[in-house]
Amino acid sequence: MSGALFPRERAVVAPGAVHVPGWLPMDRQRELVEACRTWARGPVPLRHTALPGGGVMSVQTVCVGWHWQPYRYSRTADDVNGARVAEFPDWLVDLGRAALVGAYGGDQRHSPADYSPDTALINFYDGAARMGMHRDKEERSGAPVVSLSIGDTCVFRFGNTGTRGRPYTDVELASGDLFVFGGPARFAYHGVPKVYAGTADPATGMSGGRLNITLRETGLAD
Repeated sequence: MSGALFPRERAVVAPGAVHVPGWLPMDRQRELVEACRTWARGPVPLRHTALPGGGVMSVQTVCVGWHWQPYRYSRTADDVNGARVAEFPDWLVDLGRAALVGAYGGDQRHSPADYSPDTALINFYDGAARMGMHRDKEERSGAPVVSLSIGDTCVFRFGNTGTRGRPYTDVELASGDLFVFGGPARFAYHGVPKVYAGTADPATGMSGGRLNITLRETGLAD
């Protein structure tokens, strides 16, 4: 893993895919941890998602705004308890727009004023959890995906739009890091092959594990 002695710089991993290390200050990380704990208690609780083929995802997930299940969105968690998911708060919209500025600056191809995320998928990884290579393609919007990491450092594998295999780039995402992918990278395959257990800073309010919060525009209407 990278040592903290050397500053980590903003990096364009692929056209439209940008890594901004340390974007979230510690107080904001703690606020997000507390918000995630609230959402994890319900109305739809944190759970391991069951896949259509009979497998179960190793990460645990809770959703805000829209409920994701393989491979569609709905307002109610019909695969869990039938409850309507928690509302998507305005402050998360603001956070998503600020993240676009942090990643893209003044690039008018990704105007924050036009960005209106309406769902968040919160994934919790323990030390053994992984995420296979996949694309976020259930959305009807091509707006960027905003990904925020809190807790344990992970290896984030960012690939290409055509195949789950190479070429791909492995990026270490540490607590507070921002990763945004839009434009030509919006539908690239990506995954998490490894989590470095025990690397979380207790100042986040987490004793272990990794939270990944992804903000998305679904392009759906009620």
